[in-house]
Amino acid sequence: MRLSPFNSEPTRRHSRARPSFLAWLLFALALPSGLTAAAEAPWGRAQAVAQAYAKQKVVYDVNVNSEAAVRSAISRAVLLADLNGSDPFDSKIVIMLHGNEIPFFAIKNHAKYRELMQRAQGASLTDVIEFRMCRMAAEMHGFQPEDIHGFVTLVPMADAEIVRLQQEGYAYMR
Repeated sequence: MRLSPFNSEPTRRHSRARPSFLAWLLFALALPSGLTAAAEAPWGRAQAVAQAYAKQKVVYDVNVNSEAAVRSAISRAVLLADLNGSDPFDSKIVIMLHGNEIPFFAIKNHAKYRELMQRAQGASLTDVIEFRMCRMAAEMHGFQPEDIHGFVTLVPMADAEIVRLQQEGYAYMR
């Protein structure tokens, strides 16, 4: 017991014990699972929708530095082609190459990049996906058209080709 500073009567400390961790744990376990789920996902859970897409024309602007980045661009193009039904009359995807990925497409580097080139060439077989390369950029890398694999078409300038394709209704993807 101790004396209160405001009066001369003694005050008692509360004799109740504080709730223990175990009590809190038991309380939490007794909560409905919905409350626990709300704490884990305060904004709820995402919904997936089924979406039909119209046929699409797309140009992928590829200016990358790694095999993985080229592989990713090819994979995205293949997935988009598959989503659109891979119909060469209704869908078209152009992969425009104009950066440090150009040497991957050089014939002299075929052994080094064989798997990547097989993937790229295979993607072009459906006539939905087409590879185009900036001739100016290829020349800056020391390559002429005859130095590049035959499934690639060289155009005078990537930027001008991208603009031309956009004028034809191609959507731009990076």
